[in-house]
Amino acid sequence: MISLRLDLPDEAATGRLAARLASRARARDTIALSGPLGSGKTSFARAFVRALGRGDEEVPSPTFTLVETYAFPGRPTVWHFDLYRLERAEEVYELGIEEAFGDGVVLIEWPERIAKLLPRERLDIALAQGHDPNARIATLAASPGWATRIEDLAHG
Repeated sequence: MISLRLDLPDEAATGRLAARLASRARARDTIALSGPLGSGKTSFARAFVRALGRGDEEVPSPTFTLVETYAFPGRPTVWHFDLYRLERAEEVYELGIEEAFGDGVVLIEWPERIAKLLPRERLDIALAQGHDPNARIATLAASPGWATRIEDLAHG
């Protein structure tokens, strides 16, 4: 497991990190986004989806729908889960998590709600408030499949 801490001075920096990770994502990848309310999980997910080709299109938060999917030509479908309102971990099966893990790229906000169901092979990103209101600190923890794909992020 490789761990990396990145200071993100503003929302644009968070977006750049998301775009860099989107360009490295492959089918069957899971990215678990944790952090308190307002830490930038949804902003990260939106930037990730937009980087794959959604541009300025609407990228709604799945806060109420719990999951949104995005299809891209020649790329795996991105599944964006927001599990904040989930009452029991098993409810995630009704949302199609097994299909998502099988062939998609999976972004999960509030992954601790299904901790025991998460694949071992994943990228964990914990977002926290930085030194000023727009700054964030991202702590990445990568399993072996992600480790080589993120090692250069510390150098810009």
